[in-house]
Amino acid sequence: MIPKDKIVIIDYGLCNLNSVLNALKFLGANAIISQNPEDIASADKLILPGVGAFGEAMKNINDLGLKKVMDEEVLVKKKPILGICLGFQLFAKESEENGLFEGLGWIDSTVKKLNVGPEFRIPHVGWNNIKVTNESCLFEQIPDDNFYFVHSYGYIDTTMKIKTSVCSHGVDFVASFQKENIIGTQFHPEKSHASGLRVLKNFIEYRGETKC
Repeated sequence: MIPKDKIVIIDYGLCNLNSVLNALKFLGANAIISQNPEDIASADKLILPGVGAFGEAMKNINDLGLKKVMDEEVLVKKKPILGICLGFQLFAKESEENGLFEGLGWIDSTVKKLNVGPEFRIPHVGWNNIKVTNESCLFEQIPDDNFYFVHSYGYIDTTMKIKTSVCSHGVDFVASFQKENIIGTQFHPEKSHASGLRVLKNFIEYRGETKC
């Protein structure tokens, strides 16, 4: 049975939110889209999606007054949060996208451009296989390891101890990680068919386990 935890998809004015919401609703989750700090504070779990530029995203988060409530709910109350694509990158200390911009600072790493040869296209758009490097509940019972990516930047420090999978597109990069209750994927589970839906289902059912 799908848990009826309240899941809030955080709207900071820069995302394709409905595809995430539709996937969660398809799975039977109790999910809403909101930028209201009260909704975020009352949530059981949070999702931070994202498509766009890092600097603009952080400006919106700060202008909307969301960082304070997110820090409280995630860092102090330890609510599970899933970052997707840009949302996953925003967990970082900083990003080099179009300058140097400060992130949420939850992960001690810098987001850098994928430095690839001319035979590899940037942005990295399309399906690619991941390699699971650490056991994670996120990948329990996935039917395959093929996921959909759309990005030019990412975590290229693949020595990160918190990584749970890596991917390669001219250079190796971190495809997912988990630091206690902070979970992120560079790929889009909501666009990744059966495997992506399984990842979202695993997050819906997540109860604080690091390993399954």
